[in-house]
Formats: sequence, C-alpha cells, structure tokens
Amino acid sequence: MTVKAVGFDSAKYIELQSRHIDERKARIGGRLYLEMGGKLFDDNHASRVLPGFTPDNKITMLEQIRDEVEIIIALNAKDLERQRMRKDLGITYEQDVLRLVDVFRERGFLVENIVLTQMNDGNSLAKSFRARLQRMGFKVARHHTIKGYPANPEYVVSKDGFGKNDYIETTRDVVVVTAPGSGSGKLATCLSQLYHDHLRGIPSGYAKFETFPVWNLPLDHPVNLAYEAATADLDDVNMIDHYHLAAYGEMTVNYNRDLEVFPLLSQLLEQILGESPYQSPTDMGVNLVGSCISDDEACRDAAKQEVIRRYYKAVVAEHRDDLDPVESGRIAIIMGRLGIDTRFRSTVEPALRIERKTKAPAAAIELADGRIITGKTTELLGCSSAMLLNALKALAGIDDRVQLLSREAIKPIQDLKTKHLGSRNPRLHTDEVLIALSVSASTDDHAQRALAELKNLRGCDVHTTTILGTVDEDIFRNLGVYVTSEPVYQVKKLYRKR
Repeated sequence: MTVKAVGFDSAKYIELQSRHIDERKARIGGRLYLEMGGKLFDDNHASRVLPGFTPDNKITMLEQIRDEVEIIIALNAKDLERQRMRKDLGITYEQDVLRLVDVFRERGFLVENIVLTQMNDGNSLAKSFRARLQRMGFKVARHHTIKGYPANPEYVVSKDGFGKNDYIETTRDVVVVTAPGSGSGKLATCLSQLYHDHLRGIPSGYAKFETFPVWNLPLDHPVNLAYEAATADLDDVNMIDHYHLAAYGEMTVNYNRDLEVFPLLSQLLEQILGESPYQSPTDMGVNLVGSCISDDEACRDAAKQEVIRRYYKAVVAEHRDDLDPVESGRIAIIMGRLGIDTRFRSTVEPALRIERKTKAPAAAIELADGRIITGKTTELLGCSSAMLLNALKALAGIDDRVQLLSREAIKPIQDLKTKHLGSRNPRLHTDEVLIALSVSASTDDHAQRALAELKNLRGCDVHTTTILGTVDEDIFRNLGVYVTSEPVYQVKKLYRKR
C-alpha cells in the first residue's frame, strides 16, 4: 500500500532543535525561561500541515535535554471561572492541566510547579482548584492582575507589579513554561521570574518557542497561511518582521501580536536586565521547523488541506451557534489567496455525489493510498457507519459483497436503542458498529481482519454531508481521522444535545 508523502524530517528536527536550545542557554550564561507557544505534547495542527511531524515531536525533542528541563504549567484563573474548554479534546482547561502533568511525568519530566495567573479575591473556583492541587503535592504560585500591564514598564517591573507575584522556586537550567491554551499568562510568568531572579542575583534569560508562523518561510507560504486560518477566530495576521529587517536586512515572518507588543517587551526586558538582548521578535525565537522541511510540495498540499478543514469547522460552528460568518469569511479570503476552494478536498465531491443520488446523507473517506471509499444512509446504518465498514473492508481486501455485519446482528441493537433506551433513530452509530464488529470478530474471520485495519485509518480525511453527532465526532477523533462536514443538519431541531 502506498502512503501519503512525508514532507518533514523529524529526526533532523529533534537533533537541531535540542542543540539550538542548548546554545541559547549557553549564550545567556544562566537559567533559560522558554515560553512554549502552541501545544507542547499534542500539536495536531503541526502534524497535519507538516507531514512527518508527529504530535509529540516537541516533547520528544525536549527529552534529549530532559535532565536539564523542568516544566511550569500556567493557567489563567479567569479561564477556570468561565470553564474554558480545549475544543480539540472536549475537556476543560482545569482537566487539561492534570492531563498535561500526567503526560509529562510519564516521560520522566520534572513537573512540580503550577502558576495561577490573574488571580484576584473573586476567583472562587481558582482558589478551590489551588487547594486541590496543593493537596496533590504541587507548589502553586499566585500571580496577580497588574494594572497597566504591559504598557507601564516602570510600574510592572516594581515591588507593586511583578514584586507582588509569588516567586516560583525552580531547580533546572531550562524552565519550560507551557499552558492549556492561549492567554494563560506564559510570557508574564517568564518575565515575573526574570524580575525575581534578578533581585536574587540569579542570571537568567527568556526565549520563545513558537512553531508558527515559520519565520524563514515566505509570508504567503501555505504553511504560514494555514496558521492564519487556525487563528482566524483571534484575527491573527502574519506580517514581515520589520524590526528584524531594519536590524539585519533579513526578511522574516512573525505575527501581528508579537510585533505589536515587541516595543513594550523590549522596555520590560530593559527594566529587568538593564538592556534587551533582542533586536526583533524573530530574535526571541528558537524555532528551526523551517530548516527541517524535506518536501516543500508535500507540506504545501497538506497546508492547503488544513485551510479547508478550518473553513468547514468555522462554517459548522457558525451554523450550530447561529453566528455571523466572520471567521469563515476570513478563512475564505485565505483560500482565495491560495487559489483553492472546497473541491480541492478530495472527499467533498464524492460525498455530495452520493447524497444527490440517494437523496440522503452520505460520507466519503480518502485512504492513505488515495482510494476514495463512500458510505450511504440505509435503514440499518448511518452514512458514517456504512463508510467505516466499507473502508475497513477495502483495507483488509475483503470482497465488497461480503456483509461484515448481518441484519440479524444489527436488529437486536436497534431494538435495544428504540424500545428500551429511548432513541428515535434506529440506525447504528460508529461506536455501535465497532462494538458489534468486535463481538463478531471472535467467530468471524472477516470481522477480525477488518478490525485489525482500524490503525490504518489514522490520518485519513473524511467528509460528511451533514453535521455529525457528538458520538461519531468522538469516535473519529479517537481513530485519528480528520473529519469535515457540510453545515447542514439531517433533521431540523431547535434543541440539540451536544
């Protein structure tokens, strides 16, 4: 079976990136606070736009210098109060902090410190979470909301600014500051630590590890435009780093928020250290992703696919929540800059074609070897379930005429759903199909062979002509399948359980 092209050299990245961080630490001559932008462990966006980059590449890279590293997790107290969610995982930021600790510790990293940022007297949930963490044995620092941050450097860098924050006692030379998501206070945590280190006579410095945009790729490279699409809800825009151009005569790419805040960040560093070590936002970075692209065309194609995924994600969210098409409109402009539309996604037209033919919802999947497999809605199966079974048969080399699940096997499950569990939909969802297939595998060789192919669905693209329910969404997420959907519900309802 052929596989999709690999465009990124992970081994080279792990070697170069870990060495570069060591060099930056040596240049500082003391402790390095490394702000980790994006996802440290499960960077699924990077793995989609850089084929060959695995979601845990960054933490694998840090394992090369693990004995020098400790990790601080920052969490904005306001995100606890509003129960902010990791949408890609379906869990709260509070839950994600504990998940991240487990992941880091399983890999042998030191994680003792958690900092709750923007704490105030009204943060009742944050206080409760802090007490819970302390019972678990964590050291939990409190950082306060600083009036005027970051626009008033003299006040911020004073006993009434950073001086009021708890100091985080660290023991390693490389301190990685990470968080469940954006706005968690990673930068402020690093700067607060620099302030307190300076008072204690401890040499330390700051650097930023932000994967995107890739500073040494062109501004309009699809990989950089895919980052714009991923942050369209924030209205982030990639720009030429004019500070770097003026200082070095070199054209590099950064994004608007880093460029906007750089003058203030420079002033804060000057207040803390006496002078800023950086002439530009690009200077602050330690990102060598762009130097490890092995097949530019493969990455360009993958990034274009990601832009379309982001577009569909936006239009579905806007339809579901009755929002104006602001985010999807921004991404549509990016698609126009790339010269693509939704038909560039190979699964879209086949799924729509089946729907037009059957007058019912349909789904299509592209396998790793390029084959397109479809599924239609029947009285027994939903289109996603039918497509899943058809794909497993194709992967296992089972004749299409073979029924992996007989009507006799499906009927009792339908009866259970409709007669006892209150469901109005007798068709089997993907989870029910997989359970039925697992039961059949004990006595049926075809079912056993089909189940063995589940691992080969990871990384495949799926398109459905209706918005998926949460059950099917979760199954495809767990299988590592990338799903997009038309912004249409199969049945019109005012209330929907999510």
